[in-house]
Amino acid sequence: MKTRLLQADAPGAVEEAAAALARGELVAFPTDTVYGLAAGHDHLRKLYDAKDRPKDKRIPVLLSDAANLEASAIVTPAARVLARRFWPGPLTLVLVRPRRGTQAYRVPDHALARRLIAASGGGLPVTSANRSGGPDARTAQEVLAQLEGRVALVLDGGATPGGVASTVVDCTTDEPKILREGAIPAARIQRALQAVA
Repeated sequence: MKTRLLQADAPGAVEEAAAALARGELVAFPTDTVYGLAAGHDHLRKLYDAKDRPKDKRIPVLLSDAANLEASAIVTPAARVLARRFWPGPLTLVLVRPRRGTQAYRVPDHALARRLIAASGGGLPVTSANRSGGPDARTAQEVLAQLEGRVALVLDGGATPGGVASTVVDCTTDEPKILREGAIPAARIQRALQAVA
């Protein structure tokens, strides 16, 4: 399969990418950190295969809007406060899904990414658009260098900011725990959580 490169600002580009996802194809697109690689919920195996990703590494779900979180997981008061304060942005929340274990969620601070996610139902499994262990891709060309022929479509939205990964907070219990300090310092998370106490 040859990977198609589509300019993100071309007419109908987002709709075309959403249609590809609906057909079970993989699509790469820019986010507020690096390029992401998405699959429909029923096609996660393709994501793992394209990246050579270990099967025990879960894939986070990116949401188009914080309001979509309530329909996806059990939202604790702390998670609600953090989402209100830091979304859209580089904060990942780990929550419990009824009868399905835990799941990580984030709302990216990138209009194109949110438009594509919204056109695909409001939530998409998304991981970085690179081979596992490879460098993060900050341009469409860098995605192609690692994933050419492994994904159906790359939306070229220019270079992404790259930089620091999101901060990950486990909100599955009454006492939230920072699992990874990233773009949002731990002190800012703790200050925001004081509103819950």
